[in-house]
Amino acid sequence: MTRCSQCGKKPIMATTRKLLRGHYNPTSKTKRYPNLQWTKIGGKRVKLCTDCIKTLHKVR
Repeated sequence: MTRCSQCGKKPIMATTRKLLRGHYNPTSKTKRYPNLQWTKIGGKRVKLCTDCIKTLHKVR
């Protein structure tokens, strides 16, 4: 499970450019994953991203 159960954040494809002279600019693709952590909400263990965990602690 690589998706936040609260906000639905999921992995994205990121590209980085190798800056070369001329018109040929190759890119390398990598997958970036969200920072998911196990937390308990209402007695259930769920995976949430750290942004959602922060906002949950703000509200309480």
